[in-house]
Amino acid sequence: MTVVVAAFYKFMKIPDYRDKRQPLLDFCQERAVKGTILLAKEGINGTIAGDRHAIDLVLGFLADNLDLKNLEVKKSETKNCPFARMKVKLKKEIVTIGLSEVDPTRGVGTYVSPEDWNELICDPEVIVIDTRNDYEVAIGTFKGAIDPKTESFREFPEYTQKNLDPNRHKKVAMFCTGGIRCEKATSYLLDRGFKEVYHLKGGILKYLEEVPPEESMWEGECFVFDERVTVTENLEPGNYDLCYACGHPISEEDKQSPKYSEILSCPHCFDRLNSKKIARQEQKKQQRSQVKERK
Repeated sequence: MTVVVAAFYKFMKIPDYRDKRQPLLDFCQERAVKGTILLAKEGINGTIAGDRHAIDLVLGFLADNLDLKNLEVKKSETKNCPFARMKVKLKKEIVTIGLSEVDPTRGVGTYVSPEDWNELICDPEVIVIDTRNDYEVAIGTFKGAIDPKTESFREFPEYTQKNLDPNRHKKVAMFCTGGIRCEKATSYLLDRGFKEVYHLKGGILKYLEEVPPEESMWEGECFVFDERVTVTENLEPGNYDLCYACGHPISEEDKQSPKYSEILSCPHCFDRLNSKKIARQEQKKQQRSQVKERK
């Protein structure tokens, strides 16, 4: 069976978002849809997976119950469901920047379609910034893009304050996985006085889906927040796994390192290895084995 993965988000006012959680969770679970949906006063953000009919039913439910009739959805297909269960979480923000005054519903930067993105980022007057976290950038990014080296999106405002000046950087283009972080990032920059701010519509995922590989300026793979770990052109599953111990993406080269152990460590967390962690990971391994034996 082909599994459809649907990613979506929208900034909008949902004052009664807490009341929406249980009916949405029940509806998804009754149709065997799995994934994670975040609800907050500022909007909705989610990635879900299931058979095509079930996904369409959930999107219809969102349209009817949260007035999300024009929700932009990025769909891809995979052979196995990339989620273990369905979760609907209540959050202060659907993507956390940590500044309550940033409100994308008041205004965001100029959307740039995937087919026009290459031309924009080749403009020598445009500074191109990857708004994702450092471990995501290390796996893949656009040619010539700046890596802010942030460990979380909360650090992005500090980065811009130290490195970007509206009087010197006249044109700023930003991108992220699906577009949501850039909504907040561009809104934040506009509030700081930047005039020409652009962002990739639909994010990297839409670009990889629509731009032919021979025309692509993307280098590497794109990290995604599900069991596929990464995707390549046309949203095909990539070549990375996750470290069982720390959750960091690992390549085949990482697995050849003497610092790699399937359950204990990888090159990214080996230096933090200690007796307590070893005992904890061994216990997790035993628990996982017991679960498999009961199935």
